[in-house]
Amino acid sequence: MSGIEPVKPGPGQESVWDYPRPPAVEFTNSHIEVVLGGRLIADTTRAFRVLETGHPPVYYIPFEDVAEGVLVPGDRVTYREFRGEARFFHVSVPGLEAFEAAKMIIAPGPGYESLDGYVAFFARAMDECRVDGEVVTPQPGPYYAGWITSKVVGPFDSGGGADDR
Repeated sequence: MSGIEPVKPGPGQESVWDYPRPPAVEFTNSHIEVVLGGRLIADTTRAFRVLETGHPPVYYIPFEDVAEGVLVPGDRVTYREFRGEARFFHVSVPGLEAFEAAKMIIAPGPGYESLDGYVAFFARAMDECRVDGEVVTPQPGPYYAGWITSKVVGPFDSGGGADDR
């Protein structure tokens, strides 16, 4: 952990420094909601959480639980060591478009097949993202899709300048 002093989790909390590397994929039946332009654009109790050392969970939502027509495919495709290939999407509602505000796993790496076709939203680009009614805080730094709730403690990795979306 090299100089990082993890916060001790309280009852019902998790430390992101206890999360594994390579990242773990965990099903959650938590109620996940995403709002943009005052409109509920994603709503599910069938998400996955990706848990990686130092990072708050990234929630992946089934494509079919995202409002029709709000995801506009972008040109950018990235490759991440474990998760595989992801395509970026602009998120569009009438009168508002959030540039590269979501990503979908399109070619998962081995062990991450359950994420195929699932969408992660960048909380910093949305009006609100909620987990069981709690409004999340976006992970610090410009590149990550982690969602911070009262159930996770850090400190949280904020990136070193590399585009790790």
